[in-house]
Amino acid sequence: MDSVVELPCPVCNVEHNLIMRTHSAEIPYFGEHTQVTLMCNSCGWRQTDFIPADGVKPGGWSLCIDNMSKLSTRIVRSSSCTVCIPELDLEVNPGSSNAGYVTNAEGILVRFTEVVEMIARDRQADGDEEVLRRCDELLASIAAVKNGDFDHPLHIVLLDPRGRSQILHENALPRELTADELESLPVGPDPATFSPDEI
Repeated sequence: MDSVVELPCPVCNVEHNLIMRTHSAEIPYFGEHTQVTLMCNSCGWRQTDFIPADGVKPGGWSLCIDNMSKLSTRIVRSSSCTVCIPELDLEVNPGSSNAGYVTNAEGILVRFTEVVEMIARDRQADGDEEVLRRCDELLASIAAVKNGDFDHPLHIVLLDPRGRSQILHENALPRELTADELESLPVGPDPATFSPDEI
């Protein structure tokens, strides 16, 4: 269902061109979720998030990727979620154009690979050997796990102050966020607030 949002676009500030599209569906093993996408017909900006039908509370999830079957583990990551690989000191925080997505553990590793490769390309021109060496190490560690070498397994960690993210695996460990985490974790932009009647 599409509806016009009576707010200006958070990027280009054009009025009456912001559309909200909602779609409710059952995500296997996660339950019913509503996918909410805001998009601007003027500049093309868009933001997607997933909102579970059940009540949620802030929380974290972690999963150790120590065998090939875990690479296919389903993951729902909302736009307010920070994703980490602690062993590699890698972290992605919500940003201004952050979007939620449904993927698997291998998809998370691919996303981190793409970011590290982009940084390596950017620093190649600078000749920053230290950063390039570190990028090579990170890429090798991620590739090893993706290729089935679990001598040094990696953990995927989700930290979501809005509680909309989940890892679906029997060995995934849920936990509550600490007061310090709730205080310090970014949640990304909240361009508009909608009542339940609008969704």
